[in-house]
Amino acid sequence: MQVTAEVKKTLFKEYGGSEKNTGSTEAQIALFTERINHVSEHLGTNKQDHSNTRSLVRMVGQRRRLLNYLMKTDLTGYRKLIEKLGIRK
Repeated sequence: MQVTAEVKKTLFKEYGGSEKNTGSTEAQIALFTERINHVSEHLGTNKQDHSNTRSLVRMVGQRRRLLNYLMKTDLTGYRKLIEKLGIRK
């Protein structure tokens, strides 16, 4: 099961400020986190799914780059976001 449109709208509304604000860094990080959690659950049962393993590594790297950008531009926002999403750093 992929991330549905309703889940995306709620993520964008909660982290981006509105449903239309899909480009904000916080909203993109939240979306990546949702997708990473979904793929991690899938890989728990399907350990030999190498294409999804590669996708997971790419998503984690992209989220890491976005988090680094957010940390450089807005440190308090970065700290609030990682606490809210439960990302350990």
